[in-house]
Amino acid sequence: MTDSRPTTEATSAVARSIDHTQGRHVAMPLGGIGTGNLAIGADGGLRQWQLHNIGNHRGDLPYSFFAVRIAQWEPPFNAVRVLQAPPADPATTRTPMVSDDEVPQWQRDLLAEVDGVQGTTFTGTYPFGRVDYHDEELPVRISLEAFTPMVPLDLERSSLPTAMFTFTITNTDVTPVHGWLGGAVQNAVGSDGTLAPDGVRAPGYGGNTNRIRRRDGWTDLILENHTLAPEDPGAGQMVLTADAPYTSALPQWTHPRQFLDFLRARHPFGAQDWAHLPPTIADPQPSGSWAASGASPEGSTWNGGLAAQFSVEPGESVTVRFALTWHFPNRYMNFVQFGGIRPEWGPTRFWLGNHYTTVHPDAEAVATRVRSDWAELEADSRAWTTMLRGTALASDAVEHLAAQAAIVRSPTFFRTADGHFFGFEGVQGASTTMWGGAVGGSCPLNCTHVYNYAQGIARLFPQIERDMRECEFDVMQAPEGFIPHRVISPTYLPQLWDRVIGGPEEPALDGMLGTVLKTYREVRGGAGQEWLERYWPNVERLVEYVAAKWDAGGTGMLHGIQPSTHDIDLAGLNPFMGTLWLAALRAGEELARLVGREDVARRWRGWFERGSAAYDEALFTGEYYVQVLEDGDPREFQWESGCLSDQLIGQWWAHLLGLGHILPAEHVRTALRSVVRHNLRTGFTDFVNGYRVFADGDETGLLMCTWPSGGRPEVPTRYCDEVWTGSEGQLAAHLIMEGLTTEADAVLRGLRGRYDGRRRNPYNQVECGDHYVRALSGWSVLDAVTGHRWDATSGTLALDVPPVGGGWPVLTDGGWGELREYDGGYELRCLGGELVVETLVLGGDRIDAGLRLGAGQVRRMGGSGGSGQVAG
Repeated sequence: MTDSRPTTEATSAVARSIDHTQGRHVAMPLGGIGTGNLAIGADGGLRQWQLHNIGNHRGDLPYSFFAVRIAQWEPPFNAVRVLQAPPADPATTRTPMVSDDEVPQWQRDLLAEVDGVQGTTFTGTYPFGRVDYHDEELPVRISLEAFTPMVPLDLERSSLPTAMFTFTITNTDVTPVHGWLGGAVQNAVGSDGTLAPDGVRAPGYGGNTNRIRRRDGWTDLILENHTLAPEDPGAGQMVLTADAPYTSALPQWTHPRQFLDFLRARHPFGAQDWAHLPPTIADPQPSGSWAASGASPEGSTWNGGLAAQFSVEPGESVTVRFALTWHFPNRYMNFVQFGGIRPEWGPTRFWLGNHYTTVHPDAEAVATRVRSDWAELEADSRAWTTMLRGTALASDAVEHLAAQAAIVRSPTFFRTADGHFFGFEGVQGASTTMWGGAVGGSCPLNCTHVYNYAQGIARLFPQIERDMRECEFDVMQAPEGFIPHRVISPTYLPQLWDRVIGGPEEPALDGMLGTVLKTYREVRGGAGQEWLERYWPNVERLVEYVAAKWDAGGTGMLHGIQPSTHDIDLAGLNPFMGTLWLAALRAGEELARLVGREDVARRWRGWFERGSAAYDEALFTGEYYVQVLEDGDPREFQWESGCLSDQLIGQWWAHLLGLGHILPAEHVRTALRSVVRHNLRTGFTDFVNGYRVFADGDETGLLMCTWPSGGRPEVPTRYCDEVWTGSEGQLAAHLIMEGLTTEADAVLRGLRGRYDGRRRNPYNQVECGDHYVRALSGWSVLDAVTGHRWDATSGTLALDVPPVGGGWPVLTDGGWGELREYDGGYELRCLGGELVVETLVLGGDRIDAGLRLGAGQVRRMGGSGGSGQVAG
């Protein structure tokens, strides 16, 4: 392959900043894997509240915000600001199929009534988002850094139900400043997560109580509802905690004016003033609020707030930390499953539970954990983003690569109480209202064909993908060998073996082929020999089933009706299904050899060789691969002479798995160039798309299929006129792996330009729902750029040679870090877990062997730094 490495000396990538007037669509999620989340916008506002075990991209929690009061004695100054920038006219920010720009009406009303800051600037490298507040009238400079712990491979710490906020206040004046940083939140215990509260009123509210607890310099506002039955879907607990030593509280209020007035009424206090008071007193100030109420009335809840006192000398800075934690254990089967409603289920709403709520008994325990481990959680999370920013990756590549993890930690995924993982295709929203509404998960569950594109999960958290493979083999696979493309939950219920499914109706063939490929990926990713031997019979039964059903004549090619990810049946000889079949045969061959089944390996190799030659001869036109229908095949929803963007998806998979070319290399490269030439469109103003619009105006995007020589069928393949980020990521990575970097850059510039915060959210790639799983193909761009290949079966780590002074991220199943060029040699640094590498290969050359590095250790190889040196 052509060497596509950078040739200039590397520099650290600088995170991009965007003004709130430009970044109206920025909404960075805060929350762990399977915990639900909320989001922070570029304007500093909190929105998209999804804590209650159901996806709701428009989820709102009124009167939850941050505010500040700044005061000076001489000259007299006093000002209160809501820490949010002015909202824009919604008519000026609208983009089809997305809603990340929506500012809740209560926030608009509040900022029309009281002062917000004049402006904000957002800078983010997920999971960290920084908001700088701008207000020329204030004698201070205020910034916020928000994050939720995210450490690769560390599933437990990456699944904490928390959002963590660090405010920094710098005195820019010549006289001292004192003030109070306010954090406000609504007690949402009892909410169903679907119906937006009207102020403090909503169905499910009533009996809510808020209380205060102080310890170790922190003040907790504990939000509860003890009138709810333990099994109630809304039962749970929330905690807002602040670390300022002199923090007062207004535990119960109904309108933001009350809390802002509370801030205005604060009087500075010192340690001696509060030392004699019980820690449960909300407001020790004698002239403060003494009002207290019991449980909230039926249909209503309380808001609560903390006011953290601080003082700042001229030119100095102070920090104030807040954290929100939550605990909602009662996840029920609250989504419509495919296959129709089963009458024998009756009115049952099956309980699934949440794994995260089995780790900590309540939100108070999570808050205690966050307080005690804050420095470590922040440092280890920051080590990941700092490493990415310090490699030779471009700045926009780092931004979008890091954001891949936001999908895994969105409500697209959940983990049931028994520890198993499940995922929707996305979260329903503006792109699904025409058929499925705007609340809940999109297209349940564990859809095998959409997950064919997702590479980021297996690399960041391989345990999740292994669990999904186990579900496919232990639960979903039918006795005959086929695997339906969706799982029914709870998994003890009858699966979709004998019923019409939906999207497509019959078990998706590409999903089954993907199961073989993903199984080999998981084995290379560290699943282990014992795991492979356990599931090898399932793999063999699956491949033999596919061969018998779609290639009974032994041609090496698949024939007939082939249900696919396009939600319809493909037919005939086609490169989309054909290359997946060829790649699956090669992966199956390698798996067979690993379990000592040379007979199977030889048989499947023979099928592959016949199929490779036959597909190339039948479908390659000299420009790209087409579809050839056979006698009896339907013409509806096919593409025939068209140029399909995903026509070589199996070749992409083969490269990722180290399987080499499955079709002639020059034909592959020619076809890829043709896809870019014909399908990458710049400007959609005059483009007619009768369905979902994912690129418009002057944007650039990759069309799913075009007909450059005519011949578009009367009923073409579904979604042909759409732009899918998952296909763009897949194609871009494949282009890089083939050395076609100019074409790859054009595709990536289009994708990243559409998702830069101005018209779409960089943390939310949309297709059939928000936070769509297919977008996780974007991770393969990293593998392509760096040449990263990890094969745990042999302990071999392969990378392209990094540029002078630069480095590449390294991620195995046991540890992560970076490899850098170092003084003419190389330096492998472990930043998390343990890196155990039997053989290190750079640019095709073996560099070192027998590496074992723990976190913080470095191995230097070659150059003036010496060879084989390990430093702590």
